Amino acid sequence: MLTRLTSRSSLPAEGEAKEFPCGDKTICVANINGTISAMDNICLHRGGPLGQGSIEGGKVVCPWHGWQWDPNTGEAGHNPNAKLKVYALKIENDDVMVEL
Repeated sequence: MLTRLTSRSSLPAEGEAKEFPCGDKTICVANINGTISAMDNICLHRGGPLGQGSIEGGKVVCPWHGWQWDPNTGEAGHNPNAKLKVYALKIENDDVMVEL
């Protein structure tokens, strides 16, 4: 099911992450080299808000303790068995849709 997440103009700038409320959850949207991706916003370590983190080496870095997450696969940089849910995005005109 596609749900409207935000407008195209609200997406994060290249090299940044941003969080967006969506129903009962918050989605982390990252812009890495112009590629937009979406995953769960809650770090599995201590629940840090990934959308408030930074981008380093193509990974979203949690602002609380530095855990790194691949926004395309949801895998933790130090442990591929630790995974966050990744969501498909679709941009239609000015609407950014997420598949929950």
